[in-house]
Amino acid sequence: MERRYDIDWIRVIAFDTLILYHVGMFFVPWGWHIKNNEIIDWLQWPMLFVNQWRLPILFVVSGMGTAFAFSSKSGPEYIKERLTRLLIPLIVGILVVVPPQVYIERLAQGKAEGSFLTFYPDFFQGTYPNGNFSWHHLWFLPYLLLMSLLATPLFTYIRKGKSRALVYLNKLISKYSPSLYLFVIPLFIVELFLEPLFPVTNALTNDWYALSRYTILFISGYILMADRESFWISVDKIKTPSLILGIISFPALLWLWYNTQDNILIPLIKTVNMWSWIIAIFGFAALFLNRRSTVISYRNQAVYPFYILHQTFIVIIGYWLMNNPMHYLWKFTIMAIGTYGLSWLIFEFIIRRNFIIGILFGVKGKKTTVSFDNLNPGSPITKTDL
Repeated sequence: MERRYDIDWIRVIAFDTLILYHVGMFFVPWGWHIKNNEIIDWLQWPMLFVNQWRLPILFVVSGMGTAFAFSSKSGPEYIKERLTRLLIPLIVGILVVVPPQVYIERLAQGKAEGSFLTFYPDFFQGTYPNGNFSWHHLWFLPYLLLMSLLATPLFTYIRKGKSRALVYLNKLISKYSPSLYLFVIPLFIVELFLEPLFPVTNALTNDWYALSRYTILFISGYILMADRESFWISVDKIKTPSLILGIISFPALLWLWYNTQDNILIPLIKTVNMWSWIIAIFGFAALFLNRRSTVISYRNQAVYPFYILHQTFIVIIGYWLMNNPMHYLWKFTIMAIGTYGLSWLIFEFIIRRNFIIGILFGVKGKKTTVSFDNLNPGSPITKTDL
């Protein structure tokens, strides 16, 4: 399959946005692990905007990466690679990366004393938030692993090309570009019926709304990429209308949130807004970013370790700054630069240069090029990546 550098960029930028979003969580009124001594109310508005599409687009991209994976792998080979690239980093992250976050949170709450080494055995006592054991920001990995395993039979069937419904859908998308918005329908149903009943927990259990929503997005990404030619042609045609619709629907959504209750328009506009930004991002990325680049090649290799490591550095730096009287803009800058800098140092001089450590953090061998599916993770896009 032909490599799509625009999707590489979308994935990298989405995770860059995630890192900055988690830095922002230190300052806004929403619940998080530790908080700055000054809460910045205005910051929640751009974060609320980003929050509408930042995670959904990652699951769509992961589904697209799976379509590439199935072009060169059997179902069992794909499952084996998923277990290697998702389960191993998850276990390493839980045992090594997450405990310092919980330790610092307990220090800030006055619930821990002594060194981190003294606290470490307590990490395994009870489950978070009442206890300490947690996967924290790494929840993305078990969710993606579960939906990947469950969807493998479906993807195998789709690959055989015998689905009449899919053939009809691809023809419809080719002839009538706005039919891409048909993917809104199942998302709207989930938003309407499951969102009120199952608050998001990121704990996998009893998280039916989030799991259903993200699974639909993941499968949608696969379907769109299964007949990629019609998708790219159609998304190019409606990228500008989708952008306009996204710009209009977000303030409309805000108005409904703050002025109405139990309004059926809320889940509808929320879903349309999310999908519009996803379509617009794909369309304009295809126009401007689908070019070979040494920068994106390197960033592809680094993005998975950055994702695993970043929140620990945010919490450590935030704990050091939380009661400092300096202006919050300086704090934000220090936290962002410090998080990227420390993540890069560990990636460049430890993870990237050691084959075994690289495997523990989901990086392919040193002689391979990491595909955009690293957080899919992992499928090569072309045979040269094998």
